[in-house]
Amino acid sequence: MNRLLTWAALLGIKSLARKQININAGVSVIGGVGLGAGLGAGLMYFLDPDRGRRRRALLRDQLVAGVHKLGDAVDATSRDLSHRAHGVWAEGSHLVKHEKVSDEVLTARVRSRLGRAVSHPHAIQVIAEDGHVSLVGPVLASEVDDLLSCIKHVRGVTEVENRLTIYPQAEGISALQGGRQPAGHHFALMQTNWSPTTRLLTGIAGGALIGYCLKRRDLIGASLGTLGFGLMVRGLTNMEVKQWIGVGGEDSAIEIQKTINIQAPVEHVYEFWANFDNFPHFMSNVHEVTPVGDGRWQWVVAGPAGLPIKWTAEVTEQIPNQLIAWRTAPGSLIRHFGVIHFEPNAQGGTRVDIKLAYNPVAGAVGHVLAKLFGADPKCEMDGDLVRMKTMIETGHAPHDAAKPLHLVREAYVH
Repeated sequence: MNRLLTWAALLGIKSLARKQININAGVSVIGGVGLGAGLGAGLMYFLDPDRGRRRRALLRDQLVAGVHKLGDAVDATSRDLSHRAHGVWAEGSHLVKHEKVSDEVLTARVRSRLGRAVSHPHAIQVIAEDGHVSLVGPVLASEVDDLLSCIKHVRGVTEVENRLTIYPQAEGISALQGGRQPAGHHFALMQTNWSPTTRLLTGIAGGALIGYCLKRRDLIGASLGTLGFGLMVRGLTNMEVKQWIGVGGEDSAIEIQKTINIQAPVEHVYEFWANFDNFPHFMSNVHEVTPVGDGRWQWVVAGPAGLPIKWTAEVTEQIPNQLIAWRTAPGSLIRHFGVIHFEPNAQGGTRVDIKLAYNPVAGAVGHVLAKLFGADPKCEMDGDLVRMKTMIETGHAPHDAAKPLHLVREAYVH
């Protein structure tokens, strides 16, 4: 009986092993087919007889720009590492030997820390004498404890004298008007913007976790690999997770700012921009802008690989001859907002300042993928603005817009 049970168990194990092999083989086949399809689509896109040459040139330019940015990042990281090493050495030296600090240096050190603890650092006077620091001036009651604790930990401070005038609210106190939220002291990984050293170390840690995941190949390894991937991407992009995946983030994962001067009166330039129907006649990827009522317009644009994307935008502010501001309606696939300022320049023309922020599908990751497929809004806006400038100054409609004006006229004629 025992032999029969053992034989049955061995058969069961072999059967499960065969099933697992079949599953792995199936996954490998599916993965290979998907990889082959992706490579084929990429080759077709970049080897297209009509537009492939331009697409390859754009990709080459982006790679060259990426190399330059990498060199700048290496320089910045090396400087940051050097400065931090020097700071660690200075802090360590302070622990083993007494440092004589001049009153001027100590005052500067204390003032540099005020912004971390109070919302109105310029309202506080700092008096330093032989390590004794006196704080004089108005301060909010909610900030007193953080301020005193922060100053006590400044290197060279032996005693802190509280001569502050404490107010429960800022109302009626001129020195406490305005201001900004205290920066506070946050752990490096909890900050929005990471230092070059923090980005380097987290990138190395993320790479190590990914390598461990590939070696282990189980649930724990997959979890650590996912964490490692997140750390690596966070270090490379210096963006919060919600920005580079486009989930739960604001509308400003990607920001664009452009300025152009047009030799035409402000009134004429503003009128041209205020009529959104003009956009398809000078923009390369805007195919249609249709009013839907209540200050809302439906946009149809060409996305990555020419795929159409629709969204609805609403005008949030409009000042004749000065400003136009808009924002996408709630629920739009691509969330963005922007503002255009118009002002006369010294040559009698118009200076146009454009600020645009948007959060594409899949966040910053989607933006990078879109750039690879020729849909880079930053580059496209340069061409659009040049066509717009030519159209306003000369009156001639460009022929390379998404909807050339001469074709529209011919459609009306026929």
